[in-house]
Amino acid sequence: PTKQVVLEDLIKRELGIQEAKRLKIENDPEVQDELNSVLYQALLRKQLAKDLDKVQITDTDAKAWYNKYPEVRTSHIFIAVPLGAPKEDEAAALKRIKEIKDRELSSGRSFAEVAQKFSEGIAAPMGGDIDYQTKAQLDSNYYDSALALKTPGKVSGIVRSAFGYHIIKLTAIRPWNEVEPAVIKQVMFGERKQDAFERYMKGLRAKAQVQVKNDLVR
Repeated sequence: PTKQVVLEDLIKRELGIQEAKRLKIENDPEVQDELNSVLYQALLRKQLAKDLDKVQITDTDAKAWYNKYPEVRTSHIFIAVPLGAPKEDEAAALKRIKEIKDRELSSGRSFAEVAQKFSEGIAAPMGGDIDYQTKAQLDSNYYDSALALKTPGKVSGIVRSAFGYHIIKLTAIRPWNEVEPAVIKQVMFGERKQDAFERYMKGLRAKAQVQVKNDLVR
């Protein structure tokens, strides 16, 4: 932008600030909430930057992390029932997935055929295949159960996720040489950023007293 445009923007900003002060807009509860949110975000940026500036992730670090948490390709037979569902719905879903496992998968039919016919969800027409997924993209119980199979072609028992019940078939584990290290480093940086945030908030809690009114969380 030209100097004139920059000057005009500064003038408009100053006029707006003066008008806001005249109207005492800072006393408005909604404005207070917005200001507090801005202050909170600014605080996090400033404080976390001290830790994050020190973070260095090498290719060796990324490879070690990926070998522990590789991308997995799976297929699944899925019966939906979210956590917290009524007991009768939970029982019905569990009964259904057990019937599929004991009767349909034991009949000699292929996993894909059983998934196409009996699984719920958008992957059913593809024989339950959900392609490659990262640890972050999958429910933790689902991912851990898939990875525990270790050998492509193996099929799990019944697995409970936050979304329902699954029977998982491990199709493949993507090798390191097919992965972009920069992407893995970005994921690792995100995890370390979250860790830094948790440490910082834990420190704040240790120094402050926070009272939660029960009627606000009912």
